[in-house]
Amino acid sequence: MSPLISGLDHVQVEAPAGCEEQARAFFGAFLGLPELLKPEALRGRGGVWFALPDGRQLHVGVTPGFVPREKGHPALRCPDLAAFRAHCDAHGVAYKADAEAGVPRVFLRDPFGNRLEVVEGGHAGVPLTGAS
Repeated sequence: MSPLISGLDHVQVEAPAGCEEQARAFFGAFLGLPELLKPEALRGRGGVWFALPDGRQLHVGVTPGFVPREKGHPALRCPDLAAFRAHCDAHGVAYKADAEAGVPRVFLRDPFGNRLEVVEGGHAGVPLTGAS
């Protein structure tokens, strides 16, 4: 364990100006994440923050000249990937199933074209011997 880093606080996905309602519809209504009140000093920048069930946060931040991320992505955990896939199917949200990493997972796009991963359980990493 690192004596300098104690964990992950939040992840941010980028979006274009005026993204807030689409972000609320996708991350809030579709994924079921509660919206958080942004700090007053940051509200004028646009975007929306959401709470994750484990106490971490997902931020949707406005980026001038926004371009969707093709590879870089957050990976969200879910307890039942079959239920998540059925939820996507019921709402017309396209996804691609993949198990290359040894865990059940799907990849999908948010309304802004960013890549997202949803994984059942989680990825298990094996520390490298002697790594610091």
